[in-house]
Amino acid sequence: MTEPALAHIDLSGVGKAFRIGTQTVPVFSGLDLSIAAGDFVAIMGPSGSGKSTLLNMLAGIDSPDSGTLRIGASRLDQMGEGARAAWRAHNMGIVFQFYNLLPMLTAAENIELPLLLKPLSARERRLRVDKVLELVGLNGRGKQYPALMSGGQQQRVGIARAIVTDPGLLLCDEPTGDLDRQSADEALSMLGFLNRELGKTIVMVTHDPQAAGHAKRTLHLDKGHFIEETRAA
Repeated sequence: MTEPALAHIDLSGVGKAFRIGTQTVPVFSGLDLSIAAGDFVAIMGPSGSGKSTLLNMLAGIDSPDSGTLRIGASRLDQMGEGARAAWRAHNMGIVFQFYNLLPMLTAAENIELPLLLKPLSARERRLRVDKVLELVGLNGRGKQYPALMSGGQQQRVGIARAIVTDPGLLLCDEPTGDLDRQSADEALSMLGFLNRELGKTIVMVTHDPQAAGHAKRTLHLDKGHFIEETRAA
């Protein structure tokens, strides 16, 4: 699969609803969104506003019921579930709130997992893992297990895992929600570095205004519609 060189995101007229029992619960109706390649966007909004659904569609976990969803050169709305999963493995990294690290694997082994889907030798995988460990400031900690690491260090491992395949797009789901303020600021500084220096397009869902302040712009979502945009000073 050919990876898009730039992760420009474009949603046009997107509709999405879920069935709960006999009821249909609408989430989006005619949602539009444009995020330029290389942007760093925070999305804020109250619970139930559609933030998680939007992130899941951008990740190719869910698909729109109507409208178009394009990332780079790919139309995710025209793909089946299997094609979206393959696209996701090649084109994006995801940073989770609770890290999603496997406790029986070392930091290096957790980071290596996405590389197992690529035609790389064990040596090539090891070199990539070492490179991202150094990039996130964990050089020499690859043999540690998650239980022996702080929350901030575990999130750095999570960020390293998200970027080890060198994706153009990073999706961050409340990446500081389980961290103290200092660890949160360190993780956000790392995301800022990846955006500025490596050109990663970053979309971050957060409830934290201080976290949103690290983004270039913040979009406010409420009841399935964007109601406000603020930009970094």
